[in-house]
Amino acid sequence: MEHNRYLDLYQEKLATFDQAVSSIRDNGLLIHALTTAEPPGLLNAVARRLKNGDLKKLKVFSLLPLAHACNSLLIPELCDCVESFTAFVSSGDRGLVSVGLSQYIPNHFHQVPRLITQNMDVEVCVTTVSPMDKAGYMSLGTANDFTSTAARKARLLLVEVNKNMPRVFGRSAVHVSEVHAICENHVPLQEMPAASPKEEFKAIGGAIAEMVPDGATLQLGVGGLPNAVADYLGSHKDLGIHTEVFGPGMAKLIQKGVVNGSKKTLHPEKHVFTVAQGDQEMFDFMDDNPAMESYGVDYVNHPAVIAKNRDMISINSIIEVDLLGQCNSEFMRGHQFSGTGGQLDFVRGAYDAPGGKSILAFTSTARKGSISRIVPRLESGAMVSTPRMDTHWLVTEYGKANLKGMCARDRALAVIDLAHPKFRTGLLRAAEDMMLL
Repeated sequence: MEHNRYLDLYQEKLATFDQAVSSIRDNGLLIHALTTAEPPGLLNAVARRLKNGDLKKLKVFSLLPLAHACNSLLIPELCDCVESFTAFVSSGDRGLVSVGLSQYIPNHFHQVPRLITQNMDVEVCVTTVSPMDKAGYMSLGTANDFTSTAARKARLLLVEVNKNMPRVFGRSAVHVSEVHAICENHVPLQEMPAASPKEEFKAIGGAIAEMVPDGATLQLGVGGLPNAVADYLGSHKDLGIHTEVFGPGMAKLIQKGVVNGSKKTLHPEKHVFTVAQGDQEMFDFMDDNPAMESYGVDYVNHPAVIAKNRDMISINSIIEVDLLGQCNSEFMRGHQFSGTGGQLDFVRGAYDAPGGKSILAFTSTARKGSISRIVPRLESGAMVSTPRMDTHWLVTEYGKANLKGMCARDRALAVIDLAHPKFRTGLLRAAEDMMLL
């Protein structure tokens, strides 16, 4: 009988895309789910209202927009009526940011839900969800992050039900009673398969794998290098997952039995994440899997929560590091290239965990070996993503160094040892000029 009531409510709220977006007001803020949870039908319907002049102005908040968002609300033709903001600069909106058509909001990822709650007047939240279950709940699936907060802060919550969105557990559910309009659109999810590891990643991946004890809990950052580490963990036992982004490499480790979460001190036997990015095989693995638990980023990425995991190992990549230990993960050639994301959240949380390690990994050179990623000092105007006080382990293909507890002189020497040999003499001279040696 209860199930019938929820079905009736579902049917009452079922709408076409144009009907669903018709109540969005001018000058409001739209927050859309990120990456694979972008709802294409709803985004295109809002874009149609803007194109025909029915909707005059709109603010849009994005993070890692993919094709659905980039080809609808974020097209240059709508820049006169769309004011765009981003919490992370990526390939989808990097061009817009570089010419001032989108504005970057500096943030720690775990604080974005608080920014939404305290600093934003949200008109509408749009997201893709899984089909409704018998209790009236739909899962946010691959994107909990700040979407779960925006969904409840917004005046309007519009959802696009897609049978391809995996149903996951944890705190990932929205109830049909919370939704203002429901549209159905069973299209394939946008896939973000893991990149093939580069040859130079092999030495780094092997070195990092040696630093991971059996029973550790892992966070792997975004990109080919952190994901390559998974290839070297096949002989480990009883690993766990508490990560910002869940990816295909982690799914394979679970399927191999390497990851089971049995030794975790927080959410034992559960694979905890806030965003999932991968391929259809991974989505199928996640779907209706009771071990998969998704929580808001204000929980998953909060350093105090991360620190509750014994032997927490955080692995992220950086663009460059200087002789002081300052790390840049977001600034390149005078422009905002990326964002901090949750890197510093996990750097701090992992270091504070009992037995924890924060590992920042990178190849020693860029542009086919012509540029050193280790520099005397970050260029003027470059952003410090991880301050020198927080940098723990650094790893390149030439070795690893724990900077914690080192004086400035010893830090400089340790960092130089990680550089490509052809750049070490110049770095030593720079260190002398900086009075570090």
